[in-house]
Amino acid sequence: MAIKKIGIDSRCDRFEVIEMVKEILAHFSSKVQIFVATPTADILGIEGTPVEKMRDQGVELIISVGGDGTVLRNIAKMKNPLPILGINMGTLGFLADLEPKDAIETIEEVLYGFSYLEKMRVDVFLNEEMIETATNEIAIMSAKPAKIIQFQVHIGDCLLDDIRADGVVFATPTGSTAYAMSAGGPIVNPRVNAIVVVPVAPFKLSSRPWVIPSDTEITIKLAAQKKEAIIAIDGQKSYRIRTGDVVKLKKSKFPARFVKISDTCFYERVQRKLT
Repeated sequence: MAIKKIGIDSRCDRFEVIEMVKEILAHFSSKVQIFVATPTADILGIEGTPVEKMRDQGVELIISVGGDGTVLRNIAKMKNPLPILGINMGTLGFLADLEPKDAIETIEEVLYGFSYLEKMRVDVFLNEEMIETATNEIAIMSAKPAKIIQFQVHIGDCLLDDIRADGVVFATPTGSTAYAMSAGGPIVNPRVNAIVVVPVAPFKLSSRPWVIPSDTEITIKLAAQKKEAIIAIDGQKSYRIRTGDVVKLKKSKFPARFVKISDTCFYERVQRKLT
């Protein structure tokens, strides 16, 4: 085997997911050293390793068993993400693309060596302090449901728009097929280095989605007085912001990495997932 150490993490609330983890352990524990993420290990009654510590242990890739949310949680735990091989036991599976029936055979092949795709992420700063790194999107929404809010969005030194809307989504190409797409944004090929800006239910007809070069700094401020908003990063973590707070988005130095398991082109893959 070319690969000596792998990690496994999974969602922990479904019986069939834990059974998939057990099957992987049964097949490969004698071939490679396997580090199991702490929550999953606790269910199995074995010693666990936090995902964020796996790189220090020499792990070369992480198998993520669950859905896209499980993949996003794993990536978020790592400053410099290890390659992820996602087994889809969720719904759509844009990030977790390997079907359970093909898992054992594919893992066997991957252990002899693999290539991976790098996909950009975005660092999120609140009042000059980095709070998170997003793989899919940053959504800034009104703190009060069904209440419109006003944002000023600057690209570098230029005002992009005064947006009056329920919110605004800033998506990577990876995230362009998630919340941003549902809000009317374009689907962007992951090879395009860009950030998509998509107003959510905008008041002005002229507030349209924008595609912004990824190497530009984006600044967002609340324009209305005594208003509050919520920043949600990849649907996983959220922060409350108020008038006077400054949110900045910058392309991260550390991309997400995904193990390449097929040569299916991006456009065919999207059509397959969305039909």
